[in-house]
Amino acid sequence: MPAVLWCAFLATHLWLGYDGLYNPNEPFGDVTGVYLPWVQQSLDGFRLGIDGPWVYPILAFLPMLASMVLGPGLYGVGWMIMVTLADAAIFAYLITRVRPVAAAQGSAADEAVDPAVVDYATETSRRITAAWWWLGFLLLLGPVSLGRIDIFTVDLVIAGLLVVSTRPALAGVLLALATWVKVWPAAIVAAAVIAVRRRFRVAVGAVVTLVGVALVAFAFGSGLNVFSFISEQNGRGMQVESPASTLWMWLAFAGDRSQVFFDSQIITFEVAGPGSGVAAKLMTPLLVVAVAAILVLAFLVVRSGASATVVLPPLALALVTALIVFNKVGSPQFMVWLSAPIILGIATQGRRFFVPAIVAFVMGGLTQIIYPIAYDWVIGLDPVLLTVLTVRNLLTVTLLVMAVVMLWKSRNTTKEVQSDAGGIFRGSFRRTVAGR
Repeated sequence: MPAVLWCAFLATHLWLGYDGLYNPNEPFGDVTGVYLPWVQQSLDGFRLGIDGPWVYPILAFLPMLASMVLGPGLYGVGWMIMVTLADAAIFAYLITRVRPVAAAQGSAADEAVDPAVVDYATETSRRITAAWWWLGFLLLLGPVSLGRIDIFTVDLVIAGLLVVSTRPALAGVLLALATWVKVWPAAIVAAAVIAVRRRFRVAVGAVVTLVGVALVAFAFGSGLNVFSFISEQNGRGMQVESPASTLWMWLAFAGDRSQVFFDSQIITFEVAGPGSGVAAKLMTPLLVVAVAAILVLAFLVVRSGASATVVLPPLALALVTALIVFNKVGSPQFMVWLSAPIILGIATQGRRFFVPAIVAFVMGGLTQIIYPIAYDWVIGLDPVLLTVLTVRNLLTVTLLVMAVVMLWKSRNTTKEVQSDAGGIFRGSFRRTVAGR
């Protein structure tokens, strides 16, 4: 089985890399047309995020720089080498059978793991299923899944979630590093702090890493430029693919004072029409409110006694989908964020995450149709493609509702999960039960 999995892994990455680099719609356009000039500009002396403002957190530059391994002429190939190595590290950990991990409270009773309690065959089967799901999802989402900086944040978040209960401090470090690549993993840090019993270690690992990276940037002379990514996105309008833009896309199709236009400064297509400017200003506050509401709900669920095994996967999924639903930027690569919570859900809850996993599959396939396959038709307001876009966006909202419902029901499912809890959360679960 491992040999088959690795062959599938390599075939998936070879195909996505080839399609990304040679597809006439240029799904790797950001890699070769944006990331490469950024790296060359920095190598020429103007360091983005240090000497001037930049749209990304400072650590996003590292994989971009590393992709110069074969030189600028083969930058796209170098990018795929870096992505494949990063994905391979996470894939290897995912399909490796987990052994009992000693609890961190010191007593012999805590350190002992009753083999009768844990079904290692079930755990291994779930992890392998999660690995197959990941490969299938990447294929359905298409080359954009690997052709953006987001894939590196996803790898770090998957790693952080998989070790959060056995190595909480390390999880905090990994999630904080991901946040310094793109901002969205900050929500996962908050989720882990709420859901995991050893939350203090997660918080310390995250805070030390977040502050440490900032101090290093300061030492290189960044000043406040290290935080410039916070303000650089403020001027963006409603991107055509975002769920909130669906209404204006149909209004533009109907010719009702709405239109699709290209923003050359941000290099993206946006929609404008009656009320779109107000909507753009409201999306960020709505996103903050939605994330806060989900975190409050999670706090109440955890206070009811639910374990991290059942709380963290739907909580992470709810936060990720909220970040997509209430985002005025609807970039197709955002869908790859779903990988992390669903992989965790499959690995720890098995069939309970079957429906979200299938919904994400459909969303991935529809997203590849939207971009890069038929993007010209989308911005051309073709009614068939507008329908595809609308269905994808409605499924995103549906997945958010589904995740919130699963999170709320976590209050009543802890006992059900107890008999077959995966090893990822075993130590945390045993301590939770012992503490009641």
